[in-house]
Amino acid sequence: MTDPIVIGLTGGIGSGKSTVAGLFRSFGIHTVDADNVAREVVEPGTDALSQIAQHFGEQLLATDGTLDRAALRTIVFKEPTEREWLEALLHPIIRQELERQLKPLEYSLPYTMLVSPLLLETDQHTMVERIIVVDVPESVQLERTMARDNNSRDLVERIIAAQIPRQNRLERASDVIDNSRALDQVRQQVELLHRRFLSDYSSPHRD
Repeated sequence: MTDPIVIGLTGGIGSGKSTVAGLFRSFGIHTVDADNVAREVVEPGTDALSQIAQHFGEQLLATDGTLDRAALRTIVFKEPTEREWLEALLHPIIRQELERQLKPLEYSLPYTMLVSPLLLETDQHTMVERIIVVDVPESVQLERTMARDNNSRDLVERIIAAQIPRQNRLERASDVIDNSRALDQVRQQVELLHRRFLSDYSSPHRD
């Protein structure tokens, strides 16, 4: 069996990538979330977590030995050099695990999906055939992220600034999903893309 095509799904923080990914899963698509993988590779007992604790200090570990992600986020978005150190450590590990999870042992559909907020900021974009951007205005990103994670406006603005600018992201998109619309309208956008991908990537179209 031919390996399925990998389609990338990305968008700025608070754009609603998880919602859109869930809609693709409702059509039976296998998705791999880079955020989830990023958590898995720093679970207690991993070499990556040990290196992070050694570099930043044991205070970044919670009482149960897990990584205090909120504390780490605050540090790395205030200190660009620390963010660069962390990315140099984690990005290769994350990529290796993403590649493993994107190839399910049994799968009949012609494409899988890599969901990643940093698809365009890292070399993860080289893993995908095409790129779907989930798009909302920056004001919506701010509002959703502050409400969801109880983060300060300043921190959310720093995170947005560290990501690729919205216009650049849109320019690199193969397809765009407008997630500022009602959920039923977003579902319609997802279904149209899904049907097109089935047509484009099913045999004999892929030959």
